[in-house]
Amino acid sequence: MELMDLLKMGASLIQGNSDDATTGLDTDTLANALGGLIGNNEGGLDLGALVGGLSQNGLGEIVGSWLGNGENASISMDQITDLLGSDKISEFASNLGLSEESAKGALAEALPQVVDQATAGEGGIMDEMLAQVGGPSGAMDMLGKMFR
Repeated sequence: MELMDLLKMGASLIQGNSDDATTGLDTDTLANALGGLIGNNEGGLDLGALVGGLSQNGLGEIVGSWLGNGENASISMDQITDLLGSDKISEFASNLGLSEESAKGALAEALPQVVDQATAGEGGIMDEMLAQVGGPSGAMDMLGKMFR
């Protein structure tokens, strides 16, 4: 699945969540804001930012569940702030004209599914990213260096 498809899926999830503040937002505007929040400059997800949030905030099990094939663990609004950082949440909210509470709630609902879809199946974004770092062993080596 291409990044823009993922971002549009995330935008649809945000539009359809339980917060009235997000219901009328434009899909393209939402997708662009999500891309600025979780995308990198190479057309993929910024998994480095997510991994950084994991190592600093003890959220490994939660985000790890999004990467696997099982059920996605939920994440609280406080944890989404810990994962992404309050500056990024604030910028995301500002770009969309939302309160930070609405932005955190929307992201807590949408992000697990977006990451899950990005990493599901063969030929997905995860396969492309793994190829760039030398496959699974290269990724593990890179992660090992990050956590020393």
